[in-house]
Amino acid sequence: MMKRKIIFPLILLSMMFATVKASGVSENAERKKPMYTNRDVWEAYEGFNRTFLDTDKYIYKTTSSYQRAVDRGNGAAAIWCQPIYWDMAMNAYQLAKAQNDSEREAAYKELSEKIFKGNKAQYCQFDFDDNNENTGWFIYDDIMWWTITLARAYELFGTEEYLNLSEESFSRVWYGSEKVGDTGSYDEENGGMFWRWYPIQNPNPNKFGDGKMACINFPVVVAALTLYNNVPADREESVGKAPKRQSKLQYLQKGKEIYEWGVKNLLDKATGRIADSRHGNGEPAWKAHVYNQATFIGASVLLYKATGEKRYLDNAILAADYTVNEMSAEHGVLPFESGIEQGIYTAIFAQYIAALVYDCGQEQYLPFLKHTIEVGWANRDKTRDICGGDYVKSLPSGSEVDSYSASGIPALMLLFPAKNK
Repeated sequence: MMKRKIIFPLILLSMMFATVKASGVSENAERKKPMYTNRDVWEAYEGFNRTFLDTDKYIYKTTSSYQRAVDRGNGAAAIWCQPIYWDMAMNAYQLAKAQNDSEREAAYKELSEKIFKGNKAQYCQFDFDDNNENTGWFIYDDIMWWTITLARAYELFGTEEYLNLSEESFSRVWYGSEKVGDTGSYDEENGGMFWRWYPIQNPNPNKFGDGKMACINFPVVVAALTLYNNVPADREESVGKAPKRQSKLQYLQKGKEIYEWGVKNLLDKATGRIADSRHGNGEPAWKAHVYNQATFIGASVLLYKATGEKRYLDNAILAADYTVNEMSAEHGVLPFESGIEQGIYTAIFAQYIAALVYDCGQEQYLPFLKHTIEVGWANRDKTRDICGGDYVKSLPSGSEVDSYSASGIPALMLLFPAKNK
């Protein structure tokens, strides 16, 4: 870990949004000087790791009160959130590389490798057919979050094991497992992806009317398109009942199919709101969550980049505008949800809004994102350099905080760093 540095005090300016751009995205009033620095970016990430990373196991803890990350009920953060923390380490590596900081670049590459190895040891050696509920796999989206991050790690580092595991896990979710007895997340008859399998408590397979959540459907699209971007171009189309490897075209087709199901069933086309879920032909559950907005944005961006079809970009902007202008309207920063593990939503949003901003040139979101960072960082616990999830409230020194909530501001900072030192 890096040595701790002294942080210069930050002054919080109480500024709300003053102007509205033509796109409908609110913009911060002009400031005379920046509210966070490049030094702060690294302090935020190092503070997060000092507080939440179990450096014996290299997995992350649930809350700051735990000394160790033992297992699901004893201090280990949720299995599906661990890859989001790995994403943060990879983003730290990329930022250090971009800044020509060779010391940090080497340190965060090593950290990324240790996080992978630690999670592999913790979670059944990534045996996706092991469905014990403590250190195994029992919800489809838990696996798919790992599919995405493993593919992204392969894209960054070129380690073949990452790609192999990503493809194996994608196949496991799509087709099911003979060993476990489930028939897979994909609904062959009606389209879309079911959220979970049932052999643990119920021997029956998924049926019409069971839940198809946004948190599995749009991550499937993101995973399929990330694999599409990374598997060999000359790979032949796979055949058989449940192929472990597929061609670029097969991944693209699967991503397109699930995306279209999601647009039809989970997107409010008038506003950009993403429903949490839909059960059968019933009315979608229209409660919007930031992470569902995020993966829809990410899926749309990836399809836009793969196909050049503008409708995908239009959808991404529609969902981003809804997140910024409607969901974040009360305080002008990303909203906080206090339910179990929901603090991770900002870190997920950071990953996909960055793709929209940088890959698609949609810089109108930068003032909002940087304002969220400024408010959250100014309200941090300055003794530990960690943030809470409710960014408009000060985090008392030494108070217990969960890693999910604390991840949001450093995740944003790594992707939207300050230009000044």
